[in-house]
Amino acid sequence: MARIPTLEYDRGTLILHPPPRGKGWIDYATWDDRVEKFRIPASDYRALVQALEAEGARFEDRAGAFAAVELTPGFEMTPYPHQTEALAAWQAAGRRGVVVLPTASGKTYLAQLAMQSTGRSTLIAVPTLDLMHQWYAHLRAAFPDTPVGLLGGGSRDTSPILVATYDSAAIHAETLGGRYGLLVFDECHHLPGDFYRKVAEYAVAPFRLGLTATPERADGRHSELTGLVGPEVYRRTPAELAGTALAPHRTVRLKVRLSAEEQARHDELLALRNAFLREAKLSLGSAEGWQRFVQTSARSCEGRRAMKAHTEARAIAMGTESKLRVMADLLVRHYPEPALIFTYDNATVYRIARDYLIPAITHQTPVKERHAILAAFRTGEYRAVVASQVLNEGVDVPEASVAILLSGTASAREYIQRLGRILRKGRDPNKHAVLYEVYSEDTLEERTSARRHAHTRPHHQPPGNASR
Repeated sequence: MARIPTLEYDRGTLILHPPPRGKGWIDYATWDDRVEKFRIPASDYRALVQALEAEGARFEDRAGAFAAVELTPGFEMTPYPHQTEALAAWQAAGRRGVVVLPTASGKTYLAQLAMQSTGRSTLIAVPTLDLMHQWYAHLRAAFPDTPVGLLGGGSRDTSPILVATYDSAAIHAETLGGRYGLLVFDECHHLPGDFYRKVAEYAVAPFRLGLTATPERADGRHSELTGLVGPEVYRRTPAELAGTALAPHRTVRLKVRLSAEEQARHDELLALRNAFLREAKLSLGSAEGWQRFVQTSARSCEGRRAMKAHTEARAIAMGTESKLRVMADLLVRHYPEPALIFTYDNATVYRIARDYLIPAITHQTPVKERHAILAAFRTGEYRAVVASQVLNEGVDVPEASVAILLSGTASAREYIQRLGRILRKGRDPNKHAVLYEVYSEDTLEERTSARRHAHTRPHHQPPGNASR
């Protein structure tokens, strides 16, 4: 009597043996001489099972070890219209796909709704330990009758709902891949990286939800999210949600001028750099051009001088005294509203902390100290906090209504993430948020600001002047 074909999960792949009748499964399978059986990518589990069932093939499914889970919510809220629409769009796409929503627009609650409606064991992957603990606290409250576990930061649970960092989930991808029916990828733009993608590729999960405010990646690999998670099924911008889920907001661009001494030094440094670029036939108009400059400049003394000149010119533009005077004026103008100050470099953060007695957070700030600063900011003990790039993503920042961007990159993602830090409506129904972007005229930074705004469509006023 012929054996019934069996489908089994094996360390991130599927094994199908003996070969079933029909041809629907062949496109997914590769013969493995080592075990003399057909092997199939785990991520093709759903398509493979559908193909076998469509042909009426008999087979025993031992691969999908994920369980049905009854998720009874410990609390429920009336969803915003965009959350209801996003959930419906995701369900209509077969419960696979990416939802693009701004920071503070309720992506975590949307995931809770998706988990409730799907009723399967769920793995949630997040980029940082801070986010892991935020999700854990939310899901413990959301589903008090269902065990919620952690994977990362010293924890190695095996619960039907598991919150893991991308790092830990990728390390254990071969053992996790058969256990979960729903994958939720928070900040899913991280997923297409060479290491993190294993979390999706080694998993049989038929249902997948990607969440992000900015899926686009500089390397173009965001296109791979379609294969790893599913197509983009829903998108809303901060402007579209302003006044409903998010606080009404505006952005104001303030242009400052360097002092005569700063401008002269800045131009002298740029002339030195540009001479090297012309000689080396290089252009900085793209990411590839910048990489070539970095590589070429390291090969000669002239190149290293050019890179040093570029760095010093940028530091002058980012840290000019004019910006700090504008910052001080804005803080006084908006007092006592809570304000976040963002810079690109740590040196300016520490300078502001020292000269203006404003608490500072950088990647060097110990975790306990960072939490203490944010707790004091939340209670109103501190009215302002200055940070470099550490608050861009993966940190629960208390409510603020004013953001001051003193410097940054050309990245649209960074801009949207920083804007999102002030859009949470919070306790004040009349809250109006404002983001000030302060940039230096006739410098490298002016072009950086222009490139950043070319890829975003925020509400903004025409550039103002603050020549002080």
